[in-house]
Amino acid sequence: MATLQPVLLSGGSGTRLWPLSREAYPKQFLPLAGDATMLQATWQRVAAIADAAPIVVAGEDHRFLVAEQLRQIGAPTPAIVLEPLGRNTAPAIAAAALQALAGDDDPLLLVLPSDHVVRDGEAFRAAVRQAMPAAEAGALVTFGVVPDAPETGFGYIQAAPGDGVRKVLRFVEKPDAATAQRYLDDGGYYWNSGMFLLRASRYLDELQRFRPDIVAAVRAAFDTAARDGDFIRLDKAAFAACPSDSIDYAVMEKTDAACVLPVDIGWNDVGSWSALWEVSEQDADGNAHHGDVVSIDSRNSYAYARRLVALVGVDDLVVVETDDAVLVARKDKVQQVKDVVARLKAGQRSQAVLHREVHRPWGSYDSIDMADGFQVKRIKVKPGARLSLQSHERRAEHWVVVRGTARVTRDNDVFELFANQSTYIPIGAKHRLENPGSEMLELIEVQSGDYLGEDDIVRYEDVYGRS
Repeated sequence: MATLQPVLLSGGSGTRLWPLSREAYPKQFLPLAGDATMLQATWQRVAAIADAAPIVVAGEDHRFLVAEQLRQIGAPTPAIVLEPLGRNTAPAIAAAALQALAGDDDPLLLVLPSDHVVRDGEAFRAAVRQAMPAAEAGALVTFGVVPDAPETGFGYIQAAPGDGVRKVLRFVEKPDAATAQRYLDDGGYYWNSGMFLLRASRYLDELQRFRPDIVAAVRAAFDTAARDGDFIRLDKAAFAACPSDSIDYAVMEKTDAACVLPVDIGWNDVGSWSALWEVSEQDADGNAHHGDVVSIDSRNSYAYARRLVALVGVDDLVVVETDDAVLVARKDKVQQVKDVVARLKAGQRSQAVLHREVHRPWGSYDSIDMADGFQVKRIKVKPGARLSLQSHERRAEHWVVVRGTARVTRDNDVFELFANQSTYIPIGAKHRLENPGSEMLELIEVQSGDYLGEDDIVRYEDVYGRS
């Protein structure tokens, strides 16, 4: 029997779940439907049947988030293929296939978006086992979700009559409401889940048939990739030349090997706040809450709160409160959240991309206050981690240790600070912050100067390969 190789696609930005999901920290890294993040839950769902550590395809900026979140749940060390820019699923899966074939095996790739909810994990694993013989025989198998409503937000797959794995008759775009209802009434139509099971070489062969330009570009990017530990950094110039296309358009709609296995697994792509409301636990009034929420005379609403949020006399609302933004929307209008993100980007607003707390490979910083000429940050440094050796041309920094031990490099001096101790980093001084201890280092940084942007950093040495 062929090796089952999970491939976790983690390149999405999740803008429809703004302000919780943002480009620098999108929804796959958030615990939206349980205690585990969506990436972690995706691996946990398949771990029992996997024959190999996962291959994860992710963006360059998310590489340490992927590695850390999988480490936290004890997953085997993944191979992380880094895309220098997004080119959709056909090239991403091609890169994963090349990585899988580099190990002198030709495994079955179980391709899974890392930001979906599957409530019935056992039914999902049983479906994968059921589909494996067809995939071993050369079929490109996708999993079609048995619809329970005339959903207009998903694409559909029309399957040939029969049981089990069967031929795909056609893929259809997201329908209007009347067409979706007809699909439901007629039967034989299934939601397109975006999950696939296919042999690595078989996928590349079919992609070569229909899109040789994609194969050539991805192969060039893979062959000249930089390998840094568990990271495979696809060559930027070669990958930038690759056309952007989905596996559906590039292969599945053209090949005669496309098959579908209908599944009933409690699947949801959590593509909007209304979808998250659907998969969340609801009270007797249909309200779903996360955090400190008080609801009075309100129904069928979703609230996500960092602080106390009170809902009074409202129905069918979504209220999401984060450290630096609040969203209030009618539940039937939440698809327009992407328009908010577009407007923020057009105005070059940082809230489109970053949360107030920004995660870095060494820890995080939270900009808790700022005004003209100063900024205050709360900085957390993981045990054993170190920031780059750097300097600033336009700002000075004052550091006050709150918890843990800080090892400070300031020009030619190296010294340690403990709780309630402080130091000063003048403009232009080469400096570095390290945590030599076994607990989290927390400190307050007060910046002062005529420019406080994050691009005022000159790096001289960095263990994380940043320039």
